[in-house]
Amino acid sequence: MPRKLLVLMLVVLSGCGHPTGVMTPVALTAATPGTSEVSMLVATTRQPTGDPATLFDGERSPKPSLMDVAVSIPPDNKRKPGTVQWPKKLPPNPATDFAVTRAKPIETSQEARGWFRQHVVGGHALVFIHGFNNTYEDSVFRLAQIVHDSGMQATPMLFTWPSRAKITAYEYDKESTNYSRTALEQVLKALADDPDVKEITILAHSMGTWLAMESLRQMGIRDGHVNPKIRNVILASPDIDIQVFAKQFAEMGKPTPKFTIFVSQDDRALAASSFLTGRVSRLGSIDPTVEPFRSRLEAAGITAIDLTKVKGEGLNHGKFAESPQIVQLIGQRIITGQTLTDSNVSLGDGLTAVVGGTVTTIGSVAATAVAAPVTVVEQAQTKPRKKLPQTGETLPGDLKTQELTQ
Repeated sequence: MPRKLLVLMLVVLSGCGHPTGVMTPVALTAATPGTSEVSMLVATTRQPTGDPATLFDGERSPKPSLMDVAVSIPPDNKRKPGTVQWPKKLPPNPATDFAVTRAKPIETSQEARGWFRQHVVGGHALVFIHGFNNTYEDSVFRLAQIVHDSGMQATPMLFTWPSRAKITAYEYDKESTNYSRTALEQVLKALADDPDVKEITILAHSMGTWLAMESLRQMGIRDGHVNPKIRNVILASPDIDIQVFAKQFAEMGKPTPKFTIFVSQDDRALAASSFLTGRVSRLGSIDPTVEPFRSRLEAAGITAIDLTKVKGEGLNHGKFAESPQIVQLIGQRIITGQTLTDSNVSLGDGLTAVVGGTVTTIGSVAATAVAAPVTVVEQAQTKPRKKLPQTGETLPGDLKTQELTQ
């Protein structure tokens, strides 16, 4: 497929967009009952705009910034779960739209720690890293939606990197993730050093999964291992070369956090990414139920959840957040480290798990969200690490780069 035709196809599939400049806070009144509010700490390597309506653009800043942001979410009977209710006009109406109610700069580490003491939920912090083609406000509203719809008991933090939010800026966005990896590592270390934070979960999407893996790899190389407070890493639609992922995973040292990946073979955005990067398979497009992936993931202790049969929107690239049942699985099960085959996990009928080669039914998502059973491949994390006979390089279990990509 010619490159220009591919870009045109993605532009059409990505839709018409939404209003920009929604970051100016609005006041909640008695006329907006039933709304919910999500407070988050937002760290960014984006360049400030000096405009309160946008705050930051897609260019790179040499100095990271912190913001205290709160987002109002309309009553549940005014919106469909799994969606962000963008305003049709400005200012937004909190009764029907997502609306920013607070956007306050945080200038010092003492202020940041004070924010966490005020907002900490059970000592658990969730760090969300968005993907390709996202504005600052896109990522703020998406995290607010995930937190609200999942019912998670965690303090949300957003790390937003400089994306130009253009389909044609894939290469720039990818370099921006590399530009931001040290800043993300520093954010994670600062969180881990905070005595009010007992446990950290990372939730990264699309190209943001590359940034997450690079920062964890960098932490592992620097310190010998990932900080033990980082318990769970969730990679949704990971836009990562499979061979590179195997190296990143190995080089972050051990013990590793518990990894969960969400994959889908009908993800059009990852198909385009594969084309743009030399037709190299992306981690988020594999079928985890077939060999060699099933055995390699089992050996590495990585849980893979296949969302191919889940009904998606547009590019089928955001299913993890668009399906109410899946986002609740993340917020109420995965970030707590709960084994998905525990008897008290129930999503209905028909959802199957493959654990060490044994198929187990653990439920299904609603008929409106899925056309057929979702497959979960879950493995134990006790497999030893082995040496590759070709190079002597340490990789997790039998996660051999050349076999994983066959």
